[in-house]
Amino acid sequence: MRQHLSLSQLESYLWGAAVILRGLVDAGDYKQFIFPLVFYKRLSDVWDEDYAAALATYDGNAQLAKAEANERFIIPEGAHWNDVRALPKDLGRALQTAMRAIEAANPGRFDGIFGDAPWTNKERLPDYTLKNLLEHFSTQTLSIANVPEDTLGDAYEYLIGRFADDGGHTAQEFYTNRTVVHLMTQMLRPQADERIYDPTCGTGGMLIAALAEVKRAGGEHRTLGLFGQERNHMTASIARMNLVLHGVEDFHIARGDTLEAPHFTASDRLATFDVVLANPPYSIKRWNRSAWQSDPWSRNSLGTPPQGRADYAFFQHILASLDPQNGRCAILFPHSVLFRQEEREMRQRLIESDQLDCVLGLGPNLFFNSPMEACVVICRASKPPERQGRVLFIDAVNEITRERAYSFLKPEHQQRIANAYHTFTDILGFCRVADLTQIAANSHSLSIPLYVKRSLIRSGADTGKPEDQRTLREVWDDWEQDGRAFWQQMDALIETLDGLTAESKPDA
Repeated sequence: MRQHLSLSQLESYLWGAAVILRGLVDAGDYKQFIFPLVFYKRLSDVWDEDYAAALATYDGNAQLAKAEANERFIIPEGAHWNDVRALPKDLGRALQTAMRAIEAANPGRFDGIFGDAPWTNKERLPDYTLKNLLEHFSTQTLSIANVPEDTLGDAYEYLIGRFADDGGHTAQEFYTNRTVVHLMTQMLRPQADERIYDPTCGTGGMLIAALAEVKRAGGEHRTLGLFGQERNHMTASIARMNLVLHGVEDFHIARGDTLEAPHFTASDRLATFDVVLANPPYSIKRWNRSAWQSDPWSRNSLGTPPQGRADYAFFQHILASLDPQNGRCAILFPHSVLFRQEEREMRQRLIESDQLDCVLGLGPNLFFNSPMEACVVICRASKPPERQGRVLFIDAVNEITRERAYSFLKPEHQQRIANAYHTFTDILGFCRVADLTQIAANSHSLSIPLYVKRSLIRSGADTGKPEDQRTLREVWDDWEQDGRAFWQQMDALIETLDGLTAESKPDA
């Protein structure tokens, strides 16, 4: 009996394809070739697996066996992996033709799923390189029996992470640190039968994490509705492949700009969802601000963001996409959205609407090739009575581990943060519940150091000691706390000055 490939074996196998491409293709472009090939090999091997099982069932009747194998998905004549592998030349054109044939044979499900990689460009991908790739992938069988869906899905996620690490800053467009994503799902607790949405879904990691959280909690994950929109064509294709490889059949991934043309609508209104998870692109400067001022979808209830940064445009889109009764969202943002002066009025309206539920500050270096700190903002369309008029601030900057230049949240970090959120009470030096009056007294700034004091003994006033009797440790803690808030404000000022040039340009 054949044993399953282990996850480590599968990871090594997948990364081996990237090694073949080194020197011919930029690391940032690995994904457009390798992901489609993995998906193509998986489809062919699963089809073979179904065909072999049906052939045994029907006593060798090939016609009946083929008909049953085609029930999962169809691979047309001549479009199987082995058909392309057997060819001596023009492999790029053969791959492109086979992939398009599979897409056409499975309308609605696989439309455009293989993306638009330049397979016929022999300068980038000569026949011998493609032959090496095909032979490399042919060393393993990616059937369900040999590689269960969860294992292959996890390996796909590994590959996405490796490409982000190897591909430089551009990789941030489609990869979010998975330990942060897992934390966000633990805080929102998606349930069976709910509709989950990511308006800037990248490779689908947040949707898959929501699915995994429902599974972990023992819920019926097959009843979830998964929805996402992604501007980048290849990244949207990877998201669709990723969901299929995780065993998800009912999902909806749309291509396009969410701000300019939201895809999910109903009765001339935005569709609404129970859970929204998002990591919008940070502070984009080129967006259609003038159109937003008269947005046909009424997403500008808080106001119009400055041209130099669209963070609050994405924020308002997400708020407008929440189910009025049960809707809740977790959004990964740069810290500066909490206190930038140019967005103060929008922030005030948000706070006064009493949708803001929690502000979580994360530690540095949780994003590939970036030392920035980020925050998670959680909102609810309708807060339970015990949370109304109050906001929880969590300072989790120290809940982080760094190993081999990679920062992440350990399970115990995630658990401590999630427990604090669900408990919704003060923990000295870690989290604090503030009412809306207290936030208003701080000019509606959501800067976490204004509410959560890290040191247990912060100042002479706190200890009852005169200034000249404070210890060096107490003085240092006081200076560090005040300095942290100051430097956050300075970062926001620099961002604002940087955005002035964009503000003076015509709207994109």
